[in-house]
Amino acid sequence: MQIDVISDTVCPWCFIGKRRLMRAMAMRPNIVFDVKWRPYRLDRTVPKGGMDRQAYMRAKFGDDPMKIVEMHKLIAQEGEKDGIAFDFLNISRRPDTLDSHRLIRWAEATGVQDEVVERLFIAYFENGEDIGDVRVLADIADLCGLDGIEMAQMLETDTDTALVEREDQIAHEMGVTGVPAMIFGGKLAVSGAREPEILVSVIDRVMEMSAGQAPAAEEESE
Repeated sequence: MQIDVISDTVCPWCFIGKRRLMRAMAMRPNIVFDVKWRPYRLDRTVPKGGMDRQAYMRAKFGDDPMKIVEMHKLIAQEGEKDGIAFDFLNISRRPDTLDSHRLIRWAEATGVQDEVVERLFIAYFENGEDIGDVRVLADIADLCGLDGIEMAQMLETDTDTALVEREDQIAHEMGVTGVPAMIFGGKLAVSGAREPEILVSVIDRVMEMSAGQAPAAEEESE
């Protein structure tokens, strides 16, 4: 079963959603899954070199620091359930995510896309690294078995930039307004970081539909 996951690498709910999807797939060990990670840029206005995250958060959510603190607290509590140690205080930059999406795209060819996505999330949310920095991306590539030097050289060019931007645009044109968004077998779509039990029920329904036991495609959403 192919699962297309539309996400952004600076989206904390996408990290949580990824971990929950992994748990859901583990609950159906007899099904062969093929997860494809699709790009989505939550904010295309972030400059190429990124910007100070505190300034970005204030501009986005207002000057009330407690609002941001409470939001981070909620996310951290949810993440802890899935073994994620969010460290928002350690994140100093809000990067442009275009290059991280290019790296994810290239990782698909060698079958390490999922590992690259996982390490990008860990680098940003747990280690506070700037995943808009070519050097950070090259290190992640190396850790996942890719050629970090080659990836860095490609990131210094415009290779596949237009393709990633177009795929991001298509997701927006499809009506995706929030991520993660998951499409199961091209039949059912789920929005949000849903619990594994819900995702398993969607997987089962898609399997039934593929076997001709369900009449038409539906959509699940929060």
